[in-house]
Amino acid sequence: MASALSTNAGSVVEQRVLPPSMVERMTLIMDSFERPQTRLTLEEVAQRTCLPRSTTHRILDQLLRLGWLNHTTCGYGLGPRALGLGGREVGHTALRAAAAPRLHNLAIRTEMVVHLAVLDGTDVYYLDKVGGRAAGDIPSRVGGRAPAHCTALGKGMLAWLPPEQVDAQYGDAIGRRTTRSIGDLGVLHQELSRIRGRNGVAFERGECFPNIACVSVALRGPEGPIGAISMVGDERSALERVVPLVVNAARAVSDELFGAPQISRRSRRDPVIPGETWSSESMARLVATGETGDWL
Repeated sequence: MASALSTNAGSVVEQRVLPPSMVERMTLIMDSFERPQTRLTLEEVAQRTCLPRSTTHRILDQLLRLGWLNHTTCGYGLGPRALGLGGREVGHTALRAAAAPRLHNLAIRTEMVVHLAVLDGTDVYYLDKVGGRAAGDIPSRVGGRAPAHCTALGKGMLAWLPPEQVDAQYGDAIGRRTTRSIGDLGVLHQELSRIRGRNGVAFERGECFPNIACVSVALRGPEGPIGAISMVGDERSALERVVPLVVNAARAVSDELFGAPQISRRSRRDPVIPGETWSSESMARLVATGETGDWL
């Protein structure tokens, strides 16, 4: 009898500490997603909010229907309505913070200009640019844009999108920035396939700005590319020499943002980026040049 009373008392106490209103409970759930990239299971949300599992599931369903959250094989995450209320800017801030020390390290080690960008439709949007006095020679700027299909940054991110999404974004219109720019959607798909075959390493030489060359690797999260890092030089630059540095920097940023590598079911068939140690044989297989010196 005493045990039953104790249990009932405990239940009463538990009920009293629960937030009394639906708004408060929804706020608890939304607050459990600390960053735009956070992905949580139902059990993790219930544990973080101390709400009953059934209550948590019911509210999550409502938030999904209203667009405040989304749900994938990786779990629940912030949806378009939440990201539209400043979440995108918060995501950019977190991305810049994670990438900043790696960008500076790359610039110091190589004396090259380093970019951080995200994909915005058919454009790349530059979040950061590092390179000291050399940066003034590169016609890009923080907050600026460039056509994604004309840049190594953009092609590196487009390569990890579903082909049908690339088709939907471009439609029949794909313009040239220079005489070396890709101007055909079919040719773009061929280039994206080559990038995937190089384990995500993208190049461009004079496609966006004349006499400028770039190498880039995308930052990949559980649901696709979230940004990209590039290193910039002139057309004569031996960009293959810095490929391992860019790959390792991109991996370090992705790991800091998402922890251990988390690849979606769709992309588990994609090639895996090589590890920290690069032999000359590995490099030869990773990148290849044609007779004219263009990247294949």
